[in-house]
Parts: sequence; structure tokens; C-alpha cells
Amino acid sequence: MKIKLTSVPVDDQARALDFYTRVLGFVKKTDLPAGEFRWLTVVSPETPDGVELLLEPSEKPETQAYKKFLVSLGIPFTAFATDNVQQEYERLRRLGVKFTMPPTPMGPTVIAVFDDTCGNLIQIYQG
Repeated sequence: MKIKLTSVPVDDQARALDFYTRVLGFVKKTDLPAGEFRWLTVVSPETPDGVELLLEPSEKPETQAYKKFLVSLGIPFTAFATDNVQQEYERLRRLGVKFTMPPTPMGPTVIAVFDDTCGNLIQIYQG
């Protein structure tokens, strides 16, 4: 068994696609109609056949409440690995990304947390 697809709930799929591709640097993999929404996935350009991230609509009140709860506690919804957190932090800040936690050493790694503009906190870590 292996992970092939995971998701992040987003308030607006178009805004999410722009942020996750233009700002974070992921690449659109799948974009298909799915009722009033889209089956919209992105992947890392480093592993285009790797794990897909579904930009899943979060219109249900329960999903909205869960996202707000996580944000209120400062808990990231998911995490992405990078070779250099400080470098990625500086690049993303230049692009206007708002961080809730700057690069911070945590044991053997360094983490930072930012707002994805779609209702989530996302962690990056040096892996």
C-alpha cells in the first residue's frame, strides 16, 4: 500500500490553484468537472508522477468549522518538505506569503508555517 492522493480543503478552487502553482510552485496534474466543482490536483514538479494533492472544496459547514478550529490552535492542515526552509521562507515572503511561524529549529529539523490564502495553515519542514 502507498499514498497516491491526499487533499487539502480550500475555500475557492481557482484561488487555490493560483496559489499552489504560481506561488508554491506545484504543477496542475488533473482538472476535471465534478458537479459544481472540479477534481483539481497538483503535484510537485520534482515528482510529477508522485503523490497528488487534491484541492478539495470546503463548502460544508463541518469542514469550515474544522479548518477554523485548526487555525485557532495554530495547527497546520498538512506539511510539505523542502531542502532549505530558510531559503523557501525568504522566497515565499518576497511573493507576499504571510507566515504565522518563521523558520524555527525543532530538534533535528527546521519548520515554518504559513497561511495558504484558502483557510489553512501549511507547514514546511526541512526534510
